Amino acid sequence: MKHINIIGIGTGNPEHVTIQAINAMNAADVIFLPLKGAGKEELAEIRREICELYITRPAVRIAEFELPERQTADRSYSQSVDAWHGEIANIYGELISGLPDGGTGAFLVWGDPSLYDSTIRIIERVRKANSIDFDYCVVPGITSIQALAASHKIPLNLVGKPVEITTGRRLARDGFRGGSAVIMLDGEQAFTKIDDPDAEIFWGAYLGTADEIIRSGQLADIASDIQALRTEARQRHGWIMDIYLLRKGRDFEE
Repeated sequence: MKHINIIGIGTGNPEHVTIQAINAMNAADVIFLPLKGAGKEELAEIRREICELYITRPAVRIAEFELPERQTADRSYSQSVDAWHGEIANIYGELISGLPDGGTGAFLVWGDPSLYDSTIRIIERVRKANSIDFDYCVVPGITSIQALAASHKIPLNLVGKPVEITTGRRLARDGFRGGSAVIMLDGEQAFTKIDDPDAEIFWGAYLGTADEIIRSGQLADIASDIQALRTEARQRHGWIMDIYLLRKGRDFEE
């Protein structure tokens, strides 16, 4: 039987890579490394750097492949993601089919494979749609949520209260109801539409890397500054990964 390792590698800082992840990388015959097109070469370079630092077994091979772009025209969000996952599953199926009998392949996943990443879903899709006989394991990684809290030197939660993890799309639709909410995948900068004088924001981009940017304060005071920083950083790098915590309230408030 063939085997796949789905490995969380953190937010781009090679020091986020765990010993378990390093062992899983070295156990692979092939590391599958995605290329995301013009302007995003740096993402592939970070993965290559991690491989160069930690792979010590000479037999491990790096296999690069092109990742298709998600098509959004004339489709709902769910329809576009479903079709995109189908395209990627076809590619993954071919990659896994190319492994030798009993061989092991590995996918390196930003952050942690369980949080707003679809590699596990796509691998399950391959298992159900193909006659390839393989199993897989998941290696956890440091998430951008952990990196955000560490960089701002804050706990995520208020004492005795929950933390919501959601998306920019949901924030724009539902608004901010108070408490603590971690917002991911906010390409539209939904925080600029929140009108709440008591809300605080803790924002970060390229967390854990040499390019890290963080800002915090009252949302009403710094939302426009964060928006400008984000725009400039994306133009400079060609891509951006950012995340933020919205918070309202204090510890020990009823």
